[in-house]
Amino acid sequence: MAKIEVKDASGKKVSDTELSASVFGIEPNVHAMHEVVRAQRAARRAGTHNTLTRGQVRGGGKKPWRQKGTGRARQGTIRAPQWAGGGTVFGPHPRSYAFKVPSKVVKLAMRSALSSKVADGEMVVVDNLSFEKPSTKEAAGILKALELNGRVTLVIGDEDVNTYLSFRNIPEVRVLGVSEANTYDFIDNKALVFTSAALSRIEEVLA
Repeated sequence: MAKIEVKDASGKKVSDTELSASVFGIEPNVHAMHEVVRAQRAARRAGTHNTLTRGQVRGGGKKPWRQKGTGRARQGTIRAPQWAGGGTVFGPHPRSYAFKVPSKVVKLAMRSALSSKVADGEMVVVDNLSFEKPSTKEAAGILKALELNGRVTLVIGDEDVNTYLSFRNIPEVRVLGVSEANTYDFIDNKALVFTSAALSRIEEVLA
């Protein structure tokens, strides 16, 4: 088992905690992470794009000229695709881009992401973040004390409402309840921060 430092809100080490080798010490599976992130990003696409076919474009009900005798190519409607303002052939229509990934692969991807963060020294564990009331100023001070710069993902307990409200308005900080934890948010940052309670819950779910 690997060990990681547990710090307090002032950035001082308070203890060491052992990390489960099956969750934080595996060989990262890049393919699994790629598949899961692709699925997550696809599910977030709105898919509201739309084009009109020749049957949906307004107008064009009248044949523009007679079939024979004009010397021009025969035409049935000015809304055919070859006309300016005509319908679109094989254009996009509203659809969902979502696709499913097996739950085993989802968990493998999360374990791979966590193992990669530990190996790269980009994971931080904080003993406890307790706010009597929401305070963005206090939250910014904690980040400074922990020497965290750039994009940060903070994973906290689902019930830590004041902590969430304190960090949510800080630029480049993404705050997640532990039940929302996912592969994409694990890797899309320069530092991944867990509270001790959230870390225990993640180990419990992924072990």
